Amino acid sequence: MPSTSPLRLGLATALAAALVAIGPAAQAHERPQTTLADLAQRHGRYFGSATDNPELTDAAYTRILGNEFDMITPGNGMKWYATEPQQGVFDWTAGDEIVNLARANHQKVRAHTLVWHSQLPGWLTGREWTADELRAVLKNHIQTEVRHYRGKVYAWDVVNEAFNEDGTYRETVFYKTLGPGYIADALRWAHQADPRARLYLNDYNIEAVGPKSDAYYDLARQLKAQGVPLHGIGLQAHLALQYGYPTTLEENLRRFARLRLDTALTEVDVRMLLPATEEKLAQQAEWYGDLTRACLAVRRCVGITVWDYTDKYSWIPAFFPGQGAALPWDEEFARKPAYYAIRDALLG
Repeated sequence: MPSTSPLRLGLATALAAALVAIGPAAQAHERPQTTLADLAQRHGRYFGSATDNPELTDAAYTRILGNEFDMITPGNGMKWYATEPQQGVFDWTAGDEIVNLARANHQKVRAHTLVWHSQLPGWLTGREWTADELRAVLKNHIQTEVRHYRGKVYAWDVVNEAFNEDGTYRETVFYKTLGPGYIADALRWAHQADPRARLYLNDYNIEAVGPKSDAYYDLARQLKAQGVPLHGIGLQAHLALQYGYPTTLEENLRRFARLRLDTALTEVDVRMLLPATEEKLAQQAEWYGDLTRACLAVRRCVGITVWDYTDKYSWIPAFFPGQGAALPWDEEFARKPAYYAIRDALLG
């Protein structure tokens, strides 16, 4: 055994004395705090955040993103306009950056989104297609992208926002040209390209039982009966204090579970009319706690993703002028009452 020098003995004695002096309370304060992801994992769930490429240069932002969450969703980098800007010419730069960051942080990825009527490239929207032409374009896009990320993502939002508020099909280029069967085809093609990925349909304003969520329930039941590979329903949960809380959320999650489908709250934020007040922030916190408890109450609700975690990078102010303050962290990365309500709900 090597001999111990007087200098090392002196340092050891000084360190021991320092630990005694600061006491157990201060030492406990230095331990890493349990994260939302840690707490969710105790329930067999995940707790995730969306992110987008421009904000990845913000070191304070990425530090929290890499530590607090165990599931990441690329907000824009995997959408059609970003991944196939010219027909047959694919660009994986933005999506790969987020996937690589998630893997470096030992996080999983909910990939978003393969088929959506919005943020399509001009080459797709700027001309008329025959059914055969568009079917080939759609299949090629889905299978090329899913194959590229095969084995690197946990789940795909395969078709996004397919229904209107009244439960009728949205008149997208895909629906008008191919009919409602494009949804089943998209799921089949995605499954062929990555049989292990979980495949979701995803939409907003389907948190409560009503015409739009009924449409998804009926479609899901039909797809399951036909053997189409559908694994889950994503309820975006873009909520707003002025419109009231979806009180039938838990009931809605349960009926999809009875179809042997997973559910997830996929794009959560709770916006308010500005300015934010203590009263509004308290109500927001209550809603975040309630939706967390609703997911925990239903075994097949597999996790929650906030649509970015900080008001600094929220999409809300740009799309809903005069509204905002929608997320659990404020613009300075300080935790809001909503954060502590989520934490309390996960603590049970």
